[in-house]
Amino acid sequence: MKIALITENSQAAKNGIIHQALTNVAEPLGHQVFNYGMYAAEDTAALTYVMNGLLAGILLNAGAVDFVVTGCGTGMGSMLACNAMPGVFCGLVMDPTDAFLFGQINDGNAISMPYAKGFGWAAELNLEDVYRKLFEGERGLGYPKERAEIMRKNRGILSDLKRVTCNDMLTVLKNVDQDLLRAAIAGERFADYFYANAQDAAISDYLRSLS
Repeated sequence: MKIALITENSQAAKNGIIHQALTNVAEPLGHQVFNYGMYAAEDTAALTYVMNGLLAGILLNAGAVDFVVTGCGTGMGSMLACNAMPGVFCGLVMDPTDAFLFGQINDGNAISMPYAKGFGWAAELNLEDVYRKLFEGERGLGYPKERAEIMRKNRGILSDLKRVTCNDMLTVLKNVDQDLLRAAIAGERFADYFYANAQDAAISDYLRSLS
């Protein structure tokens, strides 16, 4: 699995801690981690929680990654922004139990975490436990198991509903504020990571045309 890490400006100083915890868990399990920044509070290319959602939408809809790990101070803003995007199903995850239940019941493709609220002593251990619950086993099996089939059915209904209520990603990119879009993809490693992995030529071509 290809996993993207996206960190917004208020929590950029914690990117190293978050990235280390994520790679500690994901890479031994055979997953790849792509750190899209921000990397430090002083980065020239700054991301807001709104841009987190837009960038998550780009990465997932283009097939550049399979899963997005993001967040903000409370995790709520980034979750809302992610869920505004077509094809993105983002859960607010605060602890390993949230991670397990989200993975088994909702089986989404993104999580948003609080990196200020409740982020204190041994926070990196909580992060690793969260990522382990998400990535170490098969997701979407249901919990409790006897409700697995109805949970699977509801995921399909939600996916169909989102296709009706959201425009496709290319339409979103063409109609969103273009300065906001340019800022969202301005990270120093975006081009290197994205264009090498994206599976959607139309999205890639449109983003290249902006530079």
